[in-house]
Amino acid sequence: MSARPPSIVLPILALAILLPGAAAAQQQDEQLWLQINTHVPVADRVRVTLEQIGRFGDRAGGLFQTEFGGIVGYRASDQIELGIGFRKVGAHNGNTADDEDRLRQHVVGTFGPFTTRFRIDERFHPRGGEIGFRIRPLVRYNHRFGRKGLAIFVSHESFILPNSTAWGQRRGYERMRNIVGVVVPFGKRVSADIGYLNQYRFAAGRSRAQMDHALTLQLTISLPGWAGAKLDD
Repeated sequence: MSARPPSIVLPILALAILLPGAAAAQQQDEQLWLQINTHVPVADRVRVTLEQIGRFGDRAGGLFQTEFGGIVGYRASDQIELGIGFRKVGAHNGNTADDEDRLRQHVVGTFGPFTTRFRIDERFHPRGGEIGFRIRPLVRYNHRFGRKGLAIFVSHESFILPNSTAWGQRRGYERMRNIVGVVVPFGKRVSADIGYLNQYRFAAGRSRAQMDHALTLQLTISLPGWAGAKLDD
């Protein structure tokens, strides 16, 4: 019998060696992310999603970010949804960022257990007239158990900034966001995504890299009609 370890063991050992050094070079924060999405069908192929978000963190001393907004989605086909929306973003407590407004456009594709989203944000900042563009590709895999809606999921999202601004946005690959969790249904119209979120923000300028560990709870309410794809924000 060969004593050679399985191929998966070597990457795990490498991570075990590298992670202590990586952790020492970055800030870390424990957080709680809460979100409520309400889907309201307004026509056969059109729905409005109303969004409320609250995020809490240890480093900020409690609530550090709120987001309120909505998005209009159009079902172009059984697999493709187009959307455009707006969000008002607020900073609180120890969060040193400024409030900002965001416009968003996305294309969502659903292909069996896989869902993809390509989103573009336009960020409008009170300290300058320049628009900060942000590109956010996301992929999510859902593994369902039966027909009642119970599922486990994993997702990955990248944040790419194509331009720099005088008010602080810096061009480049800004962060990655990964989630693993479970979808729990509460009847036909309400479900909750409960998961662990890991977000890594790369060092930029004088700012150190930061890794966020968050418990994420997302409640989705779908009024009768077209439900559409379900994704993390």
